[in-house]
Amino acid sequence: MTLLIIADDLSGAADCAIAFAGAGLDTVVTLDAAHDTGDASVIAVDTDTRRLPGADAGKRTLTAYQALIKPGRRLYKKIDSTLRGNWAAEVAALQPHAGLAIIAPAFPATGRTTLYGQIWVNGQPLDSTDTWQLEHAGRSADIASMLDEAGLHSARLPMAALRGDRAALAGHLAEIGRSGAHALIVDAETTEDLQTLAEVTAALSEPMFWVGSGGLAREMARLPGLAQTAAARRVAKPEKFAPTLVLVGSLSSVSERQCAMLKERAAISELVVPPAVLREGMAHPDWAGWGIRIGQCLRRGEDLLLRIGRDEAFDPAEGARLSTLLAALVRPHFAHVGGLIATGGETARAMLAAVGIGSLQLQCEIEAGVAFGRPVSSQEGHRPGVVTKAGAFGTDRALYAAWLHMNNVVESAQSVADTVSNPAIQGNQS
Repeated sequence: MTLLIIADDLSGAADCAIAFAGAGLDTVVTLDAAHDTGDASVIAVDTDTRRLPGADAGKRTLTAYQALIKPGRRLYKKIDSTLRGNWAAEVAALQPHAGLAIIAPAFPATGRTTLYGQIWVNGQPLDSTDTWQLEHAGRSADIASMLDEAGLHSARLPMAALRGDRAALAGHLAEIGRSGAHALIVDAETTEDLQTLAEVTAALSEPMFWVGSGGLAREMARLPGLAQTAAARRVAKPEKFAPTLVLVGSLSSVSERQCAMLKERAAISELVVPPAVLREGMAHPDWAGWGIRIGQCLRRGEDLLLRIGRDEAFDPAEGARLSTLLAALVRPHFAHVGGLIATGGETARAMLAAVGIGSLQLQCEIEAGVAFGRPVSSQEGHRPGVVTKAGAFGTDRALYAAWLHMNNVVESAQSVADTVSNPAIQGNQS
């Protein structure tokens, strides 16, 4: 069995696929379903649909599925664990072709669980979190309601059924598949719950596909049927010949904490580009000056933390445009970059697209959801190491850990001890 992962943003595609690379499978993340992915066992495609209208997102998702699905290759629709984007419309587009949608967005290792068909984030209802309110204020976060709006009839698998007799569970799932339901919402609070779900559903003969975050993907990566396709391969360590660029487009509080620890512990310069400069692009009088400052840092060999600022005119919907313009500032100087760490799927995609990098060969996971890979190819011939991370995701140490990995540096034992003993700098999840 091989696997096709369809995600709506780049960091999500990498976050989901990295578990399979860690299991030894040949795993490629691509920005375009038309790119040559070779004989990879696991292909993760970023459809870049998070901010599209729902109908357009569904069409693009189905197009990617039709381009990359083939006999023996099963489907995993990666969705955000906090239900951002057009996930329900995309599932609705896939369901008539792929069968029953097994909906399991829980990611217990990062504090995301599902109970009574609702998402909980560190014990807090999703619709009361800052993450939800930032983009969905006033909207319900009820999974069944979102599926219903997309035209999908759903059933729910309660915790007791998931944790009961496995033979009975398999029979129950098959019966649901034959009942005419389009989707099954699965309650899950632990990694063991997700492990059971992965093992039982993988053995079903009825048409079905998985819909989940990186949590279920990690249990899928442990399935024997996938492990048999894995080939041992050497993971190349990044070598430090040129500066590391840390590109942060996310404005989440999680990213703020991660940047703070990175600046505190790493030898790194920082530039924060005002949104007003990016909104006007080359028409802004300070545009050229910002490009010069970025180029000077990188040419001097300085590691650089480059961020998008925030002002009163901030609108989450402008994220992709601001990221594209930030990438345009960096592009003339990218040949001097030895390693790229990109926070925010839109930011990572914009930078890779700007320099002609269409796909990444994933190699290892630095921490949960923080993936390291190498470009499969590049239009300009430059193939630095690349780390991707979702913006509102990861421990406070995530960017610093990525910087250490990219610089091939081993953190001192005292620094590790400080992180463990000081609650103020321990990892938190959004």
